[in-house]
Amino acid sequence: MRIGDFTYELPPDCIAQFPVDPRDASRLLVVRPTGAFEDARFRDLPDHLEPGDLLVVNDTRVLPARLLGRKPTGGRAEVLLLTRLAAGEWEALVRASKPVRAGVRIEVADGGVRVLEPLGEGRYRVRIEAPEAVEAWLDRVGRMPLPPYIRREAPDGRDRSWYQTVFARPDRAGSAAAPTAGLHFTPRVLEALERRGVGRASVTLHVGLGTFLPVRVEDLDEHRMHREWFEVPADTARAVNRTLERGGRVVAVGTTVTRVLEHVGRSGRVEPDVGWTDLFIRPGHGFRVVSGLVTNFHLPRSTLLVLVCAFGGTDRILSAYRHAVRSGYRFYSYGDAMLVLGSPPAA
Repeated sequence: MRIGDFTYELPPDCIAQFPVDPRDASRLLVVRPTGAFEDARFRDLPDHLEPGDLLVVNDTRVLPARLLGRKPTGGRAEVLLLTRLAAGEWEALVRASKPVRAGVRIEVADGGVRVLEPLGEGRYRVRIEAPEAVEAWLDRVGRMPLPPYIRREAPDGRDRSWYQTVFARPDRAGSAAAPTAGLHFTPRVLEALERRGVGRASVTLHVGLGTFLPVRVEDLDEHRMHREWFEVPADTARAVNRTLERGGRVVAVGTTVTRVLEHVGRSGRVEPDVGWTDLFIRPGHGFRVVSGLVTNFHLPRSTLLVLVCAFGGTDRILSAYRHAVRSGYRFYSYGDAMLVLGSPPAA
């Protein structure tokens, strides 16, 4: 299986630079098991789900993890914190005009980032040297880690709220990117889902390289997913299992939730768990838990698009993407959404 099979043509002006306001005014492309497409608005999501369905969301919170600083030589350097390793230590991407050496301190505002050792692929183990608690310092001097295809500066800092879901919990801060499928939800949509009889549960997956690292090999068998930290609480496991036992649909909000549920549900039953996942879902994966997927439109040749094709069928999903391009949908993090529906997994 080759990554070149998962691509499509996208005009640059289809890439959303700002979210719509309100969030639930974004468009929603409903993709049914028959292959039929329906153009809707995200606020219509409850109309396309059934009483007894369970929506599972990712409650991670995005850190202002992008740090701009200077090396001792005066050259610019950018640090993107990825994963907390220990007290004050992180795995990070470090970008500079030349590779940085172990021991170098990158000055950032009134603190700094000490490079400890290289980890490969532009990653380093670093130590934050801040005048206060790391989270407070990041909140004061860090920037939201917007993806590079958003080619603008943050207007008035509003990305601090725009690039955060309504599900994000302060005690779940740890993501280097937003779980973007959740960006469309508003209190109005959540209330409508509750009235419809659609349940809700949450998991945590801190988004890192496993989600957004580009695929640099042609043969998908050679791609290695980087691990990401997750937690599935006991009440979520119970809610998922009850839904499966009743024959209801478990609808994952995003590829991150899909990976977590399929990782812990390989037996067909979900158990509470905390740990790391490097699960790479591609066509041929037998879905044991997820039977519905809310997702954004993803980059060509990405593991995210591969996952959506694994769930919805490659031909059907790429056809849906072509329909979205022709119909003027907005793509990527601040863009529109899809609801891909399937049948509940067989017992």
